[in-house]
Amino acid sequence: MTILDGKALSNKIKEEVKADVVKLQKEKGVTPGLAVVLVGSDPASAAYVNMKSKACKEAGIYSIVHEMPDTISQDKILEILAMMNKNPNIDGILVQLPLPKHVDTTAILEAIAPKKDVDGFHAYNTGRMNLGLDSFIPATPYGVMELLKEYNIDPQGKDVCVVGASNIVGKPMSTLLLNANATVTTCHIYTKNLKEHTLKADIICVGVGKVNLITEDMVKDGAIVVDIGINRLDNGKLVGDVDYEKVAPKCSYITPVPGGVGPMTIAMLLKNTIKAAKLREESKLND
Repeated sequence: MTILDGKALSNKIKEEVKADVVKLQKEKGVTPGLAVVLVGSDPASAAYVNMKSKACKEAGIYSIVHEMPDTISQDKILEILAMMNKNPNIDGILVQLPLPKHVDTTAILEAIAPKKDVDGFHAYNTGRMNLGLDSFIPATPYGVMELLKEYNIDPQGKDVCVVGASNIVGKPMSTLLLNANATVTTCHIYTKNLKEHTLKADIICVGVGKVNLITEDMVKDGAIVVDIGINRLDNGKLVGDVDYEKVAPKCSYITPVPGGVGPMTIAMLLKNTIKAAKLREESKLND
């Protein structure tokens, strides 16, 4: 059993990003910029935003966080996004989800300029990704694909079961694996017999936020298990969606939680921000 070490790979990617930033500053006089919109005071969201800001600082990326009360109107958020879209110093914009109930998440995500959509949630980027064209890819599924690549795991021809069908993780994960020529089954809350699907899978990717959803009897010997879930137990311990202690001995590869997919998400966000900065420079040359 080999552990898929997301922490080590994310550190490697962050160093590459840092080198890219230095190169952009030296050759073009450009410092990539990322703006984060945080609405409300959800502790988990605030923690994620702090981690993103810290990672940006370490990589040399200019980072700004717009904190807003959860009572803010949708129109005001749209106004701020319009301002960011026009700001030439900002290459990437991301809105930390979830948003308060009175705000239409789709309308907010659609208001971000596609060329600044480093989260890859805009319909433009989603459409291009579905067609296998160059686009901004959502950071978590992108991180999973990079992790598989790092360990020379080729999804081509493999039976893959993706558990979870959110627009942020499950659907893009299924799409990327399908684009990599895997045979993909997507399971969700209405799937009748989850075990029937996971038992056949060479690769299982799970991200629904339910402790011990994937148990030892649901995984075949030699399977590759990618745990995207993150849950905090009452004692403060972080765990995924997989019963790690019992499932790991059956696997050929498995991601730990923490230290697996989590660090990769932030690394790929930085990579997307650098990509946006490079695209900005290219568009200047073409103007």
